[in-house]
Amino acid sequence: MTHPLFRDDAYLREAEARVIGHTPEGGIVVDQSVFYATSGGQPGDSGLIDWEGGRLTIATAVKVEGGAIALVPAEARPLPPIGADLRQRIDWDRRHRHMRVHTALHLLSVVIPLPVTGGQIGADKGRLDFDMPEAPVDVPALNAALAALIARDLAVSDSWISDDELLANPGLIKTMSVRPPMGQGKVRLVRIGDAESQIDLQPCGGTHVARTAEIGEVEIGKIEKKGKLNRRVSLILC
Repeated sequence: MTHPLFRDDAYLREAEARVIGHTPEGGIVVDQSVFYATSGGQPGDSGLIDWEGGRLTIATAVKVEGGAIALVPAEARPLPPIGADLRQRIDWDRRHRHMRVHTALHLLSVVIPLPVTGGQIGADKGRLDFDMPEAPVDVPALNAALAALIARDLAVSDSWISDDELLANPGLIKTMSVRPPMGQGKVRLVRIGDAESQIDLQPCGGTHVARTAEIGEVEIGKIEKKGKLNRRVSLILC
């Protein structure tokens, strides 16, 4: 199992690790990872690893069997041996943009309070698919609502509940297509706002900014029809 350092501190940019295995595809399994592993619509981090006698560019990170994370090299080169100590460095600018987009998408689910059927996060934009028979008619009003929430500089925090507590509170789950990761006894919740100003609370394993003002300026882009009852709403990081 790999300890997810990115979950302890989304602002951590580099850290040590030890190689505990290799995957058949050429991934490097580590005991702890500052690289976010692809999941929940958020891409895995890219960056660099250094060890005595070598350096590799990392294209992404992925989850592998047994709760481990494997770092995927950008090119086929000799891998650090099992037992080697590494220095991991993520592409911070790319990660931070993912964090800004991800938190902005949570806010989008607040200003469009409909069930979410899918989503994707990128470094320049993201999107949510909604169970929405008709497209919204007043996009400027939605943009204004997003800007107002961002300007409130609300705190973004996390907490944990048990699987049973989540099952007893199904209203916390906004996504229809992706179920929260369960089976390990607990589920992470991401909260926007504090006890008196909370505007959103939902299961999420991704990385987020610490306060909404850090998102900066965003605007709604294309709204596309994706089936009889689905609309895809793009959100652009300005």
